[in-house]
Parts: sequence; C-alpha cells; structure tokens
Amino acid sequence: MTGERVQVPDIEPSLLEITRTQQPRRPPPPSSLVFGHTFTDHMLTVPWRILEGWGKPKIQPYGPLTVEPSATVFHYAHCLFEGLKAYRDPNGKVTLFRPDMNMKRMNTSAERIAMPTFNGDAMVTLMKELVRLDKHWIPDQPGYSLYIRPTMIGTQPALGIAPPKEALLFVICSPVGPYYPQGFKPVALYGTTEYTRASPGGIGAYKLGANYAAGVAAQKAAAAKGYVQNLWLHGPEHHITEVGTMNAFVVFKRTDGSYELVTPPLDGIILPGVTRDSVLALAREHQAGKIRVPELTDRLTVTERPVTMREVKEAAQKGDLVEFFGTGTAAVISPVDRIGYLGEDVHIPTGPDGMGPVSRPLWKLLTAIQTGAVPHPWAVEV
Repeated sequence: MTGERVQVPDIEPSLLEITRTQQPRRPPPPSSLVFGHTFTDHMLTVPWRILEGWGKPKIQPYGPLTVEPSATVFHYAHCLFEGLKAYRDPNGKVTLFRPDMNMKRMNTSAERIAMPTFNGDAMVTLMKELVRLDKHWIPDQPGYSLYIRPTMIGTQPALGIAPPKEALLFVICSPVGPYYPQGFKPVALYGTTEYTRASPGGIGAYKLGANYAAGVAAQKAAAAKGYVQNLWLHGPEHHITEVGTMNAFVVFKRTDGSYELVTPPLDGIILPGVTRDSVLALAREHQAGKIRVPELTDRLTVTERPVTMREVKEAAQKGDLVEFFGTGTAAVISPVDRIGYLGEDVHIPTGPDGMGPVSRPLWKLLTAIQTGAVPHPWAVEV
C-alpha cells in the first residue's frame, strides 16, 4: 500500500451499450399530453460503485428499476435530479438548451450530499444518444419539446447514515406541450411566512429531492387559500427568495422613468436556475449594448440584490411596480398578477397578453433561441 488515492473510472461514452425496445409505442396525440405523465421508449442508466467507479452506460427500454428496499435513497434521501429540454426546429434539427449548465449544477448537488460526481461532457454525449433514439417523440408542433430528467439515487442496500457506496445515474424523457397552451395566464401567489423553504448553510441552493417534498404542504396550504402557488419569504424582513420551484424577478419603475430588473442574489438558499441565468445574461447584454432584444427598453438596469415584500408592496401602492414573474425550465417565464401577503392582496400589473414590458421581449428572444429560430451557442445540436 502506497497511500496514494486510486483513480477509478469516470463515465465513458465509448462503452455505451444500446438495447432497443422490442415493443415500440406510438407517441400519443400532442393535445393529450399532461406534463410529466408520458415517457418515451428508452432510458439511460449508468451504475457506480465506490471501488469500481462508473460502470458501463446502457440505453435500454423504459421500465422499472431493481432497487432493494434497504437502498439509501429510501431512508436518507440520497436523491438529486435535473431538468432540461430538447427542441425540434421546423427543419427537423434537434437541440438541447444549455446542457452543460445542468450537468455542472448536478455535480454541485451530488457533492452537497456526498454522492459521486462525473464528467459532465460525457453525460451530455450520452444524453444526445438517448434523444437521437427517441427524437420522434418530440411533437412536431410549435411550443412542444422533450423534457429530459437526469436523476441520481443512492442504491447501496445498507442502513446507516454515511456516503452511499453504490449509486445509479439514470435519464428518462417525457414529451411535453406548452406550459400555457391557451396563452399566458398570470398566477396568484401566496406569500408564505408559516413555512421555511431553506436557510443559510442548508440545501436550498441544490436540486435535491429533499428540497421539493418539504414544499408540497406549503403549496397545498396556498391552494386552500385560493392561490396557485406559494412565494417563499425568508427571515423577519420577509425577503423574497423563490416562486414555488422557480426563481423570482421583479421590475420596478425608478424616479427617472427607467426600469430596474431585480432578482435575489445567489446567497446559498436560492437555486441557481439555468433560465434565471439566461434571462440575466440576455438582459445584461442588452443593457450593455452588446445585443438588441427587440421591444425591450434601453432604459433598463439589471440588478441582483435582496428584495423584500415590503418593498414590493410599497412600490405597488405608489404605482412603481411594473411586473413580477418567475423563471424555470417548465414554464420559461410565469407572470404573476397578485400576491397574498399578511391578509391582503398586492396587485401587480399585467398586459393584455398576461405579460409585462420586460418579461415579454425576454421570453420571445429566449424561446426563439431554444427552438432554433434564432441561432445561439446555447442551443447544442443533437
């Protein structure tokens, strides 16, 4: 024994083994799709063992996993995941949107709960193979895409709180339609003060299964009060953090008539969303004159800073609140028209189409990039 650390194998795409389904299914009519309820014919799996590293990647027919009841995922929440989409343009070209960002975040999440990390570029290569095999599941209609869900779980059959010695990385795909099939419908939020989503030093900035289970009760409570989703408020000052499972953005009108686009900073309790990063990047490049976002005002300041519900409420009362919206992979941008806060509703302006003067042009450009209508390095061809 030399005491040197042994290098175990990382994910190796050249070892990929593909077993095609013998019972291919016909994709359902696009109009019948419900988000996350329909899955394609195949899935990708990559096993991991602490002494052997990452094993042979396999694309195989979609089906049940064999996991023992003592697996750590069931007892200690060793579970993390990602969400991204594949799009098909009018010429049939299929692209992934910023998959490198998802793999980077997935590795960060894995490190946070002592799970194995992996080569993100290798996983993107494998996901491309999976999407190529099942690309006919992407509906050939505007607004539709293929939702891709990479997931990692601890599979070691042992009780006891410790880093798992076995894990499984798998990817499943689901055809999905537009989040707002009948056009944008602003949502009503409930400013949640009874529950806490995350705290400094915790797991709020990571895409872990444990983050989401704890939020369901708060969402049910918001629905019982007549709101669509909850707005997570943090601390005695009621700092705005996230909109349900989305990042939050606010637009204020300044005294000189210009607009300020604000989102809370990544302070350790907020998930670093890929859509959040994309919206900020486009808005900042527009502000700096590097690009032109059609229909977006030039009098725009982009800021990452803390923002409280008190500031939002006071701006609404003064007529200085321009809009409020959430960003995420599923909806891209979700406009908000009211927030229930401490017993009363704060009303937020929305345009005739449900959006606002800042979110609308950013959404148009971002979705054009995603669907291939506007060429951009963020769209990675499959």
